[in-house]
Amino acid sequence: MYNTYTSTSTYTVVDIRKTFEGFSADFRMIAARTEKLSGKDVEDTLHDIMAWAESKYLDYVDITLLDLSNKPIRAARYTVDEKGKAVQSDRAGSNDWPNVASTYLTVIVKNNKAWDGLSKEQQSKFEQDKGFRRNWGPSTIDNSYSHLSKTGAQVYGSNGYELKKDNFK
Repeated sequence: MYNTYTSTSTYTVVDIRKTFEGFSADFRMIAARTEKLSGKDVEDTLHDIMAWAESKYLDYVDITLLDLSNKPIRAARYTVDEKGKAVQSDRAGSNDWPNVASTYLTVIVKNNKAWDGLSKEQQSKFEQDKGFRRNWGPSTIDNSYSHLSKTGAQVYGSNGYELKKDNFK
């Protein structure tokens, strides 16, 4: 006797938005705790990230606290899994980031191959059509976080669309 199991993903833009609610809560909490970004900076950044997410152009997003020599001292990575199994999200949290003097907070976005397959003109048109609020550019920050300890954290998801969070400190 054989048993089979078939899983299909039927997530929608609504599921992507639900999934990113946990990320958004984390980002707002980290920005408030570190006092490194204004509320407007956070909302403008979230606006742009959601445009990429809803169009399925994201691989991962990092929230990173850096010292003035651009060395990460703390980070959280949210990796997109479009074939996940989560049907609902964990509760946002694990954001006990300190307000450290002489540091700053930044967001690093890694777009996926679909985005990379667009021409520069198509990427610019997308950003213009979506009303991007931030000027995004290449990063020189080493976000391997090889000098930090990694721990798995929450999984945010809805109907198979997931964000897996890892903390680095």
